[in-house]
Amino acid sequence: MDRYLDRARSGPMYLVREPIARLLVASLQRGVLLGHYELGAYAIMANHVHVLLLPKISPSRLLCSVKGATAREANRILGRTGEAFWQAESYDHWVRDEAEWRKIANYIEDNPVKAGLVVRAEDYQWSSAAKSAEMSLGAAGKSACATAATEHRQ
Repeated sequence: MDRYLDRARSGPMYLVREPIARLLVASLQRGVLLGHYELGAYAIMANHVHVLLLPKISPSRLLCSVKGATAREANRILGRTGEAFWQAESYDHWVRDEAEWRKIANYIEDNPVKAGLVVRAEDYQWSSAAKSAEMSLGAAGKSACATAATEHRQ
């Protein structure tokens, strides 16, 4: 599915726009500051988002908060009103141990490379691989209750 999404050339590709990608990164970081989760790996692709996090509030409340806030602001940036921004569903997966956490984090950060957007993961501006040198947001990978989610744009 990711390969299909990464190669899509039609449909909404709003996340590739810098103001919207910047909004999503800020929203992910805001969730950490609010104590909603510990943030692990993430990659904002043209039409979907991968994020690995350790929730500190219910996952449904967490997704509602992130999706609601970003949808309102992204639609404002795009000059849209009354239109859904995110698809209703997401893919959630409970991470069982630290080895699985690392495997998923590597997969997420390598997604822009596999999509042919960059040669090295750290060269992709809208991912935790690029941000890891700039910030450290904690060792969320030490929990057996971490969540990996993929959000798809409509």
